[in-house]
Amino acid sequence: MSQSPSPVEALNPYAAIASNRRKTVGLVISFILVIGIAVWAVGIILGLPLEVSGIVAGIATIISLLCAFWAYRSGDSVVLRIAHAHPADPQEHRQLIRTVENLCIGAGMPMPRVYVIDDKAMNAFATGRDPEHATVAITTGLLEKLEPLELEGVIAHELSHVRNFDIRLMMMTAILVGVVAITADVALRATWFGAGRRSRYKGKGEGGGAVIIMVIALIAIIIAPIVARIIQMSLSRQREYLADASGALLTRYPEGLASALVKISGDKDPLDEATKGTAHMYFVNPLSAHGSGLNNMFSTHPPIQDRIERLRNMMGVTTRANS
Repeated sequence: MSQSPSPVEALNPYAAIASNRRKTVGLVISFILVIGIAVWAVGIILGLPLEVSGIVAGIATIISLLCAFWAYRSGDSVVLRIAHAHPADPQEHRQLIRTVENLCIGAGMPMPRVYVIDDKAMNAFATGRDPEHATVAITTGLLEKLEPLELEGVIAHELSHVRNFDIRLMMMTAILVGVVAITADVALRATWFGAGRRSRYKGKGEGGGAVIIMVIALIAIIIAPIVARIIQMSLSRQREYLADASGALLTRYPEGLASALVKISGDKDPLDEATKGTAHMYFVNPLSAHGSGLNNMFSTHPPIQDRIERLRNMMGVTTRANS
């Protein structure tokens, strides 16, 4: 089992910010390469000459770069629309907005936009490209079922994602992984319907070499969404542990967040708007209540019980820090 971050690491956001910036760049580069290879593979399987396949792949690479820029600038709006989130009402959600504001003052960070999701499930997420352009979204189920200190713990967790620039990485992952999955699906369909009409590979003629190239291309198309999903999982789990620790240190009350996790673990209401593409952004896995074994097998979140134990192990450290 991986070790939880120490309080010193959790209080030092600069290392997390630098790491997330590097990984965001790596994600964009991986995305561009996967799209280019997938399009090249389709061209090969459909019998296009190598030169033509290369040109088409180059055009797809340029388009994927533009998609990455669009995801950076507008991805948060897409995520909020998918979640059916709407701006919090200043009167109806006065306490929620005040809690966010107080925590932001304590953390020394800008006030994010506050959104609400009309859903009985207990969940939340943060999105945006940086703390100056961030949004925190909370479900009505969370507002109705948690005590004030528990809600404060969840919000502090999400604000830690904002402060550490996790939101940029997770937002880009949600959009780009979705694009990869769609591209691979379209490529596979094109291959399925097009390859059968080709009796030979035009660039190389008939022979074992052509067959090998076609098999490699087909494998590339099939593996692309799997690789994207693995990237999505690997970028999420440790960030949840770090955000738990950072949030608990922000409130100076780890038990508030731990107690919220206990309540959420027993909640049976599924999040209606949950998708595999955005599941990694939520406070807890929104797909676990949907009853699919695959949803749990490929969960982007660490086990809730493990998170609770780590938070409660922090209580002695936090108490000593306050004394």
